[in-house]
Amino acid sequence: MPEPVRERRYDTVFFDLYGTLVDIRTDEESPAAWEALREVLEDHSGVTFRDAAALKAWFDTLAAPVLARAADARGGNAEPDLLPVYAALAAERTVVDPASRGPRAVAMADVGELANLGPTVLPWALRLAWTFRRASTNLLRLYPGAAAMLTRLREAGLTVVLVSNAQSGYTRPELRWLDLEPLFDGIVISSEVGVRKPSPDIYHIALDGVLADPGRTVMVGNDERADILGAKGAGIDGVYLRTAISPQDDPQASTHAVLSLDGPDYAGLMEFLGV
Repeated sequence: MPEPVRERRYDTVFFDLYGTLVDIRTDEESPAAWEALREVLEDHSGVTFRDAAALKAWFDTLAAPVLARAADARGGNAEPDLLPVYAALAAERTVVDPASRGPRAVAMADVGELANLGPTVLPWALRLAWTFRRASTNLLRLYPGAAAMLTRLREAGLTVVLVSNAQSGYTRPELRWLDLEPLFDGIVISSEVGVRKPSPDIYHIALDGVLADPGRTVMVGNDERADILGAKGAGIDGVYLRTAISPQDDPQASTHAVLSLDGPDYAGLMEFLGV
């Protein structure tokens, strides 16, 4: 007599990206990364900075009001898109020592809204962002079995959604490079929706995007606070993967998760999901 088919507990699976599906190492403080950006600005738009440190100082200065406005609007979990900051860099002319500019110069800096970037400005901002991202990334690769696991879940009829804290200008190219985009039914990136995990808002956005029931949805991630507790705040169960780039103070197993696994154990995850 055949065994009865076990009813699945979940219809929808949300995934974190970095540290859950993708192994990555970045250093956004790297002088070499800022130097790569400085060289592209100088070679292709004539914008001259004294050195990489001067460029970083001016980028941080331009980004500060963007971050502040976002925090005022969305609170501590705000995630503004920084592409307008890259666009503002390209709009500069010759900058010898931007760190010495006064408050008036900062106030007059042309950092617009993402929606207002024109068709010629946006590609240039994307190019600058991707230049910096590539130069600041030391490692980028899928964990073994990640793509096959995502494919198997969808073949089994589950809805698969990416929910990532990230800058779209960095992550969208990486998703394409890793051939991940076609493996998701939905993609929610924090800078595109203005809010980051652990805010329940980003989870509600992801749920609404695929018309999912939170009670039949599970979040898989490697960060207990952002992925497990954040999802729990939206009524979503969590599966915790303790990987090499989980936060250092995270536990080996999360008491807040319905399942904890050691590393990117996709076989264990699929067994739990009944796939």
